[in-house]
Amino acid sequence: MVRFRLPASIAVAATLMVLGGHGEAARRKPVRRHSAAQPRNKHVFLERHVTAVRAGQPNVQALAALVVDENGRPVYARNPDKERPIASISKLAATLAVVDKGIELEGLTTILKADVEVAKGGARSRLLEGMTLSNRDLLHAALMGSDNRAIPALGRAAKMNPAQLTAAMNAKARQLGLKNTRFHEPTGLSTGNVSTPRETIAMLRQVIANPILGPITRRDVYDAHPVGKPPIRYVNTDHFAQRGSVQVVGGKTGYNDDARYCLVLACKIDGRPYYMSFLGNEGKLTRFGDVARVADWVVSHPFKPGSPDKLDQAATSAVATGPAAGPSLPVGVAAPVEAASTQVPTAPAVPFAPSEPGPAAPVEAAPCEPPAAPTASDPPAPSASATP
Repeated sequence: MVRFRLPASIAVAATLMVLGGHGEAARRKPVRRHSAAQPRNKHVFLERHVTAVRAGQPNVQALAALVVDENGRPVYARNPDKERPIASISKLAATLAVVDKGIELEGLTTILKADVEVAKGGARSRLLEGMTLSNRDLLHAALMGSDNRAIPALGRAAKMNPAQLTAAMNAKARQLGLKNTRFHEPTGLSTGNVSTPRETIAMLRQVIANPILGPITRRDVYDAHPVGKPPIRYVNTDHFAQRGSVQVVGGKTGYNDDARYCLVLACKIDGRPYYMSFLGNEGKLTRFGDVARVADWVVSHPFKPGSPDKLDQAATSAVATGPAAGPSLPVGVAAPVEAASTQVPTAPAVPFAPSEPGPAAPVEAAPCEPPAAPTASDPPAPSASATP
């Protein structure tokens, strides 16, 4: 019998096709995950089949989730105000604090041993000690590639050490009225960095509205140029959310052993803006499956002017039901549901501009999810050329 090996790009594309409206491909092999700081003896099923709809609503699998339209009206809500670790979504607050402090975008910053120490225990970085990059490149590395070493380097460029940057992030959260968002360190490695679906959406809206950070979130691909070194290509970690009916405007992924897989996203579904936050997904592609399930539900239930209660009705039903607790899902039954208001915290209007043009990124070079036993705050890129 002759066996053929599919190219990596085709294999990944086939996986993403499975996501469209039907959840993840069935994959029942358990993988042991653990943290270097806090080892765990827990099996996690990375992928399992998930039906698109449950009880007439999108079958969202995240433990805490919120989807709202451009006016803040809920399409889906499940524990939208429940505090959870947010991992690298913390970088939204870090970059806001750096930009607020003032930073010279074309100024050069060198990666120091201290930056390596701050990021220790996280994903493998392509920002090597001694490498010098522009602060503009570091902002792209932080938001698109979720590189942990970029954060303390940016803080230093803004004349803040990690403790001062953390304090500035907490001050920014207070300024935005985010009562359930707190940071213990700037990268997202700490499980003490917590927020809620509602408040992560508020942070993302601020980032997208920022004239410096907004264009970064809209990029698909970016080449950083370290001084005297080959370029480093970053492919936005939220790109897996892109599909036929979904146009990604901006977002941020996150992962650590306690936060699990997280995603906050601004997108257009059939041309209409939506914000989504999914915290606490188990499967490595499940957060993107949640986007697909919500998008398919929205497309099949088009909003009709003059029926303003439709969205609120949907959210109320979703809060009451939550995702199905399948036998292979290790987290068990749904967590208790909290009452939710219908509006996200006030934020400026977000310019839903299309993604900036750039060269098409080969799928196999895209930042993917962590390997079988990650200790990362966010997924590294899988290709050999994309990692140090």
